[in-house]
Amino acid sequence: MGIWQGRSQRKRTGGRLRPNRNKRRFEIARELQFPILGEQSLKLYRVRGAGRKVRILAADRINVYDPTTKSTKAVTATTVVRNDANPNYVQRNILSKGAVVETELGTVKIRSRPGQDGVLNGILLPKAAAGKTPNA
Repeated sequence: MGIWQGRSQRKRTGGRLRPNRNKRRFEIARELQFPILGEQSLKLYRVRGAGRKVRILAADRINVYDPTTKSTKAVTATTVVRNDANPNYVQRNILSKGAVVETELGTVKIRSRPGQDGVLNGILLPKAAAGKTPNA
């Protein structure tokens, strides 16, 4: 079953809207695929205008920027520690922008959009900020 992103069938008041046309192909959304921690796996999509979009299906390496030394290093990620988007994402090891991931260097906050950019970039968190966990 596809996800349709067209106009609603109902008015704000709850009354029914009579559609003046059928659904269109460009109103169909992509299927939900969450990037997870695991062996590297990518998927290419053709987007409108014949462009290309790369989606990460699984990744185990992350490009980490260290603000103290101002250097970037590719390291292995082990587990998702915190994800403010959805607490369930932590249990399922789902990667999204803003997720905090444990790596060899320490805790890293993901700054890229893995489902959109096709790359996993993050910034190293200081030791004091890494220990803070909301709702815990």
